[in-house]
Amino acid sequence: MSNKSKVPPRLGLSPPSVGDRLVYAVGDIHGRLDLLNQMMAEISADIEAAEPQTPPLLIFLGDYIDRGPNSRGVLTRLISLQQNPFIEVACLLGNHEELLLQCLVDPGVGPAWWQVGGGETLGSYGLGRPAGASRQDWAELGETFAAVLPAAHLLFLKGLALTVVVGDYAFVHAGVRPGVPLKDQSRRDMLWIRDDFLSDTRTLEKVIVHGHTPVSDVHIDARRIGLDTGAYASGILSAIRLEDDLQRVIQVSALPP
Repeated sequence: MSNKSKVPPRLGLSPPSVGDRLVYAVGDIHGRLDLLNQMMAEISADIEAAEPQTPPLLIFLGDYIDRGPNSRGVLTRLISLQQNPFIEVACLLGNHEELLLQCLVDPGVGPAWWQVGGGETLGSYGLGRPAGASRQDWAELGETFAAVLPAAHLLFLKGLALTVVVGDYAFVHAGVRPGVPLKDQSRRDMLWIRDDFLSDTRTLEKVIVHGHTPVSDVHIDARRIGLDTGAYASGILSAIRLEDDLQRVIQVSALPP
């Protein structure tokens, strides 16, 4: 599924542009390896047809893990994409990846991570909920998880960026704090912000391309592009293709697991 149009102008300014770079941004995957594979088939075919002069840039907006059935497989796939010499791949940190990393060093985070889908991630590595609910029980589970987590996966997770800027666009997991320069945005806001960003109407330095907050369809206005269409539950994974001042939504779908 796709559609093509010019990005709306920003309050009378010319439409934002990524310049002569072909850029794709992909929303929250949440363990749906099946949808990621479908999306990459669509993007690969589009790249082949476009024949870009420079390697296209693929930006993944975070939340690769939790809730869906195959978080481990998603991380393995993303790592393999980063090794492809014909494309440039930038993977951003999401709040769910942050929770996983926190859980490895602070067992007190374990129950909160479990509540938002960490159990599905642990299951993809062959682990289940600890027998008890004490801090020690979660600490032991964290130690077991650290032992089975592949070194390449941990290196990938620790190397995730907070933001990427291309032309008139800034890519970030959750959003930004309105009124705060991009260079001064806090880590917490970029990973967790919702209403204070979504409901604000002030002009921003860049058009913000983000995920984090699920919507029934891709949201596009002059301030932001929201790409989280709840893939783990809806079975719809969304991306946007940006070239010069044009944009095209790309979606793949499958039945929810």
